[in-house]
Amino acid sequence: MGRAILSPHARAHPTLSRPKRRAFLSAFAAAVLARPLAAQLPAAQKRARIGILSLRRPGPHPRNDAIFDGLRDHGYVPGQNVDIDYPDAEGREDAFPQLAADLVGRRPDVILVVGPVPLPAARNATRTIPLVMVASSSDPVAEGLARSLAHPGGNITGLTYAEPDRFKKQLELLKTAAPRVARVAVLWDFDLDTYRRFWQAPLDDAGRLLGLRIEQPVQVGEPRELPRAFGVLAERADATIVAAGGPNFEARTRIAGLARDHKLPTIAAFREFAHAGLLMSYGPDLLDINRRAGGYVDRILKGARAADLPIELPNK
Repeated sequence: MGRAILSPHARAHPTLSRPKRRAFLSAFAAAVLARPLAAQLPAAQKRARIGILSLRRPGPHPRNDAIFDGLRDHGYVPGQNVDIDYPDAEGREDAFPQLAADLVGRRPDVILVVGPVPLPAARNATRTIPLVMVASSSDPVAEGLARSLAHPGGNITGLTYAEPDRFKKQLELLKTAAPRVARVAVLWDFDLDTYRRFWQAPLDDAGRLLGLRIEQPVQVGEPRELPRAFGVLAERADATIVAAGGPNFEARTRIAGLARDHKLPTIAAFREFAHAGLLMSYGPDLLDINRRAGGYVDRILKGARAADLPIELPNK
C-alpha cells in the first residue's frame, strides 16, 4: 500500500490531529478516484480524429507510409489513440468539394491536405478546423492563404515547396546536360488552372533569366495519352519538365521510356523519376516532407494554433 505524502505545511499544521489527517486523506483519495478517467489523462492521450485529403488513394504507398510514420514518431497510432478519416478521391479533382464538406462534417481535430489540388476545397469547407498543408506547391502568401510564412494568421499552416528557385535550378541542369536547349515545355497532369496559379509565372521568370523560351504546357489526363503528348512535346520543345502529381508519378517508368524514344532531355522534381530511368531530377524530398507533417499534428493536438505555426519550406 503506497504512502500518502502531505505537504510540509499540512504536516506542521498545529490543529490537524492524526485522526483528522487520516479522515482528510480518505476523503481526498475518494474524490480523486471518483473523477472520470479522461479528466486525469493528458490531452495528448485522448483519442484524436485526423482527416486526410489527398489525390492519392488510401493504402500502402511510400508517401502515405511517410505520413503515418511521422504520426507514430510523435506517439499517434491509428486505431489506438487516433482515428483517421481518409476518403478516396479516386484520382478525381472534382471529388474534393464534396469530400471536404463530408470530412468537415465529421469534426476532425485537424486535416492534412496533401498536395495543392485539394487545398481550395478544404479552404472553402472550413475556416476554423486547422489545415496542415503537406507537400503543397502553392505559394500560401501569394494565394492569400496566409499573412506570412512566419505568422500564417489563419487556419492554414504546414509544409510547402513553392520555391521559384527550384525552376531556375531545374532549367540550369537541363542546359548543362543539353547545351543546345532553347525551348522547354512542361508535361502537366492536372487542370491547367492549377498550372497557371502555381507554375507559370515563376517558370517564365526563370526561363527569361537563363535565355530559355517556356512553351505552352502539354496536359495529359491518363497514361494512355502519354504517347500523343510526347509527340507534341517533341515538336514544341527541346527539353521537358515533368509536373508530377498523380497520373504522371504513377506512370514515371513509361514517361522515362518515351523521353528516351523522343530524345528529349527531361527533368522531374522527384527522385523516383530518376530511379525509373528519366535523365535527372531535382526537387524536395517528399518523404521527408510527408513525415514532418506529424510534428504539426502533434503541436496542434497539444493546443497550438495553426495561426501561430510557421509554414516551412523543404530542408532536404
